[in-house]
Amino acid sequence: MAHYAGLDISDKDTAIHVVDDNGKLVWRGKRASEPDVLAAALRRHAPELVRVGLETGQLAPWLYHSLKDLGFPVICLDARHARVATALQRNKTDAHDAETLAQLVRTGWYREARVKGWAAHAMRRLVGARSQLVGISIDLSNQIRSTLKTFGLRATGGAGRVFEAKVRIALEGRPEVAGVVEPLLAAWRAVRDQVAVLDRKLMAAVKADPTCRLLMTCPGVGVVVAASFSAAVEAPAYFRHSRSIGAYLGLTPRRNQSGEIDHSAGVSKRGDRLLRSYLFEAAASLLVRVQSSSALKTWGLALVQRLGFKRAAVAVARKIGVVLHAMWKSNKPFEAWHGATPKTRAA
Repeated sequence: MAHYAGLDISDKDTAIHVVDDNGKLVWRGKRASEPDVLAAALRRHAPELVRVGLETGQLAPWLYHSLKDLGFPVICLDARHARVATALQRNKTDAHDAETLAQLVRTGWYREARVKGWAAHAMRRLVGARSQLVGISIDLSNQIRSTLKTFGLRATGGAGRVFEAKVRIALEGRPEVAGVVEPLLAAWRAVRDQVAVLDRKLMAAVKADPTCRLLMTCPGVGVVVAASFSAAVEAPAYFRHSRSIGAYLGLTPRRNQSGEIDHSAGVSKRGDRLLRSYLFEAAASLLVRVQSSSALKTWGLALVQRLGFKRAAVAVARKIGVVLHAMWKSNKPFEAWHGATPKTRAA
């Protein structure tokens, strides 16, 4: 008889629920959240396992790949989709959640989430760590400026060594202020040094990756955007159509339609928040800083006139994501005018 299992994972323990073809309980219990321990329990209590499901979460990639390597037919369920079913339980417990997951994989009423490989996770964590440290350094520099202003001192403009030099000049002859600012400045300098370390690692990784070098031929796309995009998408074949990238990254309009009500406003903001912000920065750079003309920039500037800068930048960010996927899929660099010169297109 076929068996189906659901795993509700927590940091220490995982609730396991096994059902048969008819949805009847075969076994349930709790084991440590370790691949070998979970594998032993599944082999013993679900010898004819057809599918085992777990939700997306922090431990999901590790357990998913580990159980896959051990030969288990494991699938990862979209937590937002599964939450609708688990919320129907009268009493929410780990055991009840595991039971719901088991029934979902038995009936097929689930949305499977793609689990990225270790290389994509490593790149995404590298970009994420850099972003975290950059945010900390900005917070520290803002705190330093705020402290100086309290005492009528200023360190406006500049960054890096220029900022540090201005702070030290402002602190001359003010030991009571220096006692507060010096520790913040030391922490700011240490964080900046670590950002530089991660920048070098990121540059080396992108330099060795032909995909990232290809993506960087698109105007406005630099090292960070290319690395983030390649890690998020992982392989262009995962998306049948390039336009699907916009929805995957949460850059398409959010819609609420029921009966006579059909409301659409704002973007969904689903998916990778960090990559979404980087694409917005790339769009802003394309519209403001990039000097070379292209069909993409011309289209974006026309949107600025109609919609305003922010809304136009969101649309351009989505378009950049679509263009990057199309470039990756065709393995061709960015074409400013799609094979035609600006004069030819005007004619």
